[in-house]
Amino acid sequence: MGKKKTMYVCTECGYDSAKWYGQCPSCKAWNTLEEITISNDGEKASVKATDLTALTIDQIPADDENRYLTGMNELDRVLGGGIVAGSLILLGGDPGIGKSTLLLQICEYLGQKLKVLYVSGEESAHQIKLRANRLNVYTENLFVMTQKDIVAISDYISSMKPDIVMIDSIQTMNVYSNQSSTGSVTQIRECTNILMTCAKKNNIPIFIVGHVNKDGDLAGPKILEHMVDAVLYFEGDKQLSYRILRAAKNRFGSTNEIGVFEMSGSGLKEVENPSLMLISGRPDNASGTCIACIMEGSRPIFAEVQGLAAPTNFGNPRRMATGFDYNRLNMLIAVLEMKCGYYLGNMDAYVNVVGGLKLDEPAADLSVAVALVSSLKDTVIPDDVIAFGEIGLAGEVRSVVCCEQRIGEAARLGFSRCIIPKNNYKNISHKLKKEIEIIPVSTVREAFENIVS
Repeated sequence: MGKKKTMYVCTECGYDSAKWYGQCPSCKAWNTLEEITISNDGEKASVKATDLTALTIDQIPADDENRYLTGMNELDRVLGGGIVAGSLILLGGDPGIGKSTLLLQICEYLGQKLKVLYVSGEESAHQIKLRANRLNVYTENLFVMTQKDIVAISDYISSMKPDIVMIDSIQTMNVYSNQSSTGSVTQIRECTNILMTCAKKNNIPIFIVGHVNKDGDLAGPKILEHMVDAVLYFEGDKQLSYRILRAAKNRFGSTNEIGVFEMSGSGLKEVENPSLMLISGRPDNASGTCIACIMEGSRPIFAEVQGLAAPTNFGNPRRMATGFDYNRLNMLIAVLEMKCGYYLGNMDAYVNVVGGLKLDEPAADLSVAVALVSSLKDTVIPDDVIAFGEIGLAGEVRSVVCCEQRIGEAARLGFSRCIIPKNNYKNISHKLKKEIEIIPVSTVREAFENIVS
């Protein structure tokens, strides 16, 4: 029988130590080190070096990867074209955001040709049946299991040989031989490792639902994200109906693509044209609003940016940003004051991106700045105008990537004027210049004057 040793593992960050500490040396959290017992049986090599073989890169077959379509174009887009056989996919998000709903919904389409195994450690089989009825999931190829022992689940997967497996959720699974509590760092790491081995060995794609902590990050050690092939995040306010699915990691596709869904009483519905959804309901003849355009992978996304500048009642003016980086907002206000002549030192400044979208691309700078100046001057920006461009510390408007794609989408949606960086203008095709009026600008002041003229 192998020897056993005692280790202390932090339940917050996964730091392990041979002795106990009151405060974790890594994440500085108090009373988070948990005692676990580890067997040394696995330290012996199970394969002899003489039995190992290495192949040259030319000897490895280069067949096209096998992908399964989910029936949701938005999800297929984020995955890079569908579910890759043998992949391990982690789906995370806030409680109630729609993770379990999404997985159960795609079972109806997948079950037409494939055998799907849905394993739940949170709900009973009766609860899953009620949710399936609400989502109109009636396929006969959907098999439901309520079990928490990951070793038994892995053995069952190997014997049943389903085409796709869904685990809901990884925090409820455990290895009974491990003495740590369910949901701890050690349990999550060991359970994910067993599922990864099972997926690769049997060439079966496995979806894993992961909870998030109070900071919005996936609960468990960071190694969890390194072990899986793809990490998908569900974003959006639970009070709003729209959800955004984003890939933080994808070994089989781009990490810049997003999928947009709308939550309804019968489940998640795809939003095929997010731009129309995000800019609909814009107020008429109201100052302080401007349409921005950002690139999410290969897709241009339009969003309404609202800015409000109001006299402050305090010594230090207040700054608030929703959907836009707070520090970048402060930088833009400083540029507007020092380089463009728009004084906001005694004004509270607020920026809001409608629809719950987050503008994390520098191309949104010009729209935010123009919206603030529009509110400051109480000047209405016409509905048929969009503006995009990065703003430098000298007040200049710098060039952005994929300019033609943004302008083409603006023309398709019915906009008639487009304010763009001057350096991008020379690369615009003559055909596009005939479809929409393109105004190149080099400074923020020049952009605002062209918009309201």
